[in-house]
Parts: sequence; structure tokens; C-alpha cells
Amino acid sequence: MNIKKTLFFQIFKTLGLLELFIAAGLFLDSKYFIPQYANGQNIATIILTSVLVYLYWKATKRTREQIIYAVLIAIIGEYLFCLGFGMYTYRLENVPHYVPPGHAIMYLGVFYFVRQPKVIINRKNLELALYSINGLFATYFLLFKNDVLGFSLTVIIFYIVYKKPRERLFYLGMYLAIAILELIGTSYGCWWWPTTWFGKVSFIPSGNPPSGISFFYFGLDLGCLYFYKLRHKVAWSRMKNIRKIRQEKELITS
Repeated sequence: MNIKKTLFFQIFKTLGLLELFIAAGLFLDSKYFIPQYANGQNIATIILTSVLVYLYWKATKRTREQIIYAVLIAIIGEYLFCLGFGMYTYRLENVPHYVPPGHAIMYLGVFYFVRQPKVIINRKNLELALYSINGLFATYFLLFKNDVLGFSLTVIIFYIVYKKPRERLFYLGMYLAIAILELIGTSYGCWWWPTTWFGKVSFIPSGNPPSGISFFYFGLDLGCLYFYKLRHKVAWSRMKNIRKIRQEKELITS
């Protein structure tokens, strides 16, 4: 058996390696590493940026364009939600330079995950598994961390993905990837979330991190898609027509 063609390997080489890499990068900005070397953020920035440049170089033309959009949207989103709204706080109360490329790497990891051959074949089973894992995670945080915000966002996410079957696996995979990222980052002390939404809405308590915070990360994907469609209207229209024809053929044959 060729291990590279197994479902386990294809999940590990995308989501698995993604989380291991992010965990290693965030460790350089953690409460455990900083006492030994104060410039850990700079090292993390160099490493994550270098990896993103490599991924950009290996990517297709379309994916390269989306990487650029992802970084730009991440920069705007971080300064807006972190420094503007105070939704969360980084260790030095800044926006570390490694964060925008980190967002783009997360996006790419999930992007490549849903395109793996075995993942596509096992799509339905993976969706059910992710529904269960993500739902249990949000319920645990609600019951034991008083995470009303995270649970509420999870309910909204589940409703959205129910209505969006084509994007369902991507968003459910992103939910889990971001949940793990947030658990690592907050446990390292790289950032933290207030006990209520924005630290101001007292009747909506929040966990640290909120379980369904990937809701806001979805804006990254939607933003990338929006700008790509804006720049390639003709190609996008052609692709939609092809997709429509395929769906009509499937209905006829079925």
C-alpha cells in the first residue's frame, strides 16, 4: 500500500503539518521562549514569511493571487479587530508582523486539504466527523468555560455551512484548524481574549479563546473570493456556466 495515497497521510500532510508548523512558530513568541530570547517575534516573522514566500512560489497563478489578497485582508482585519475594536490582545499589545502571513498559511493549509484526492472521496464522512468534533468542542466550552459567544458563533457557522454544501468541508475544516490554532496561541500566552465580547458586552460571556471564532476568519476566504471575481469577471462567469451545465447533466442522468 502506498501510504501517500491514504486518507490519513493526506490529512496529515495538510492540516497536520499546518498545525505542527504553526505551533512551532508561535512557540517563538510564547511565555516559555521569550524569557530566553526577547526577540522571538522577529524570528517567527522571518520563518513564517519565508514559508509563505515558498508556498507562493510553488502555487498556481490563481492561488498566488489569492495569497496576496489573504495577506492584505489579514492586515486590515487584524488592525481593525485587535487595535480598533479591542476584540483580543497580543502579548506586546501590538499586531505581530508574523500574523498576516500566518493567516495566509492557515488559509492555504485548509485550501489544499479539501483538494486532496482521498479527502474528496471521503467528503461526506469527513463532514459528519467535523460536525461532531466541532459541535462537541463548542458544547464543552459552553458548559465548562461559559463560552456563550463561541457557542453562538458555532450555531451560526453550522447554519451557514448547511446552506452552503459546496463550501461545507472547507469551512468545517477551517473551524477545527482555527480552534486548534487558538488553543495553542492562548496557552502559549501569545494573545488572549476578554471574558466578554469585546470586553464590553457583559451579557455575552466569552471563553479564552471563543470556540467559534473561526466565524471571523471566514471573512478572509470570502474577501479573497470577492476580489478574485472582481478582477476576473469573464472567467468567473464562464466557470459558473460550466458548473451549471454539469449540474444539469447530473440531474438528467440521475
